Amino acid sequence: MTLTEQMITIGMVVLGTMLTRFLPFLIFPAGKPAPGYIRYLGKVLPPAVFGLLVIYCLKNVNVFTGSHGIPELISIAVVTGLHLWKRQMLLSIAGGTICYMLLVQTIF
Repeated sequence: MTLTEQMITIGMVVLGTMLTRFLPFLIFPAGKPAPGYIRYLGKVLPPAVFGLLVIYCLKNVNVFTGSHGIPELISIAVVTGLHLWKRQMLLSIAGGTICYMLLVQTIF
């Protein structure tokens, strides 16, 4: 890439980043209530993403080979326990990921 192409690329990336950061604040100002469909999406998307993450993480688990899915099951139990205890999705995901990585790297 030439210097001009590099500068155009950097400018477009900056513009795209700024647009995605500032546009929601322009469309949905703080003093106005959010539209119903936005509140609906805010309510249903987190559990849907969590469900997709579970499916994605378990799609290649084979209970008939290797560790028989034991680290995955233990990590699912940790995620479930953390989520029932604290009700914070990021904590649940991080806790389950850390648990899984520790199990796979040290025990299994």
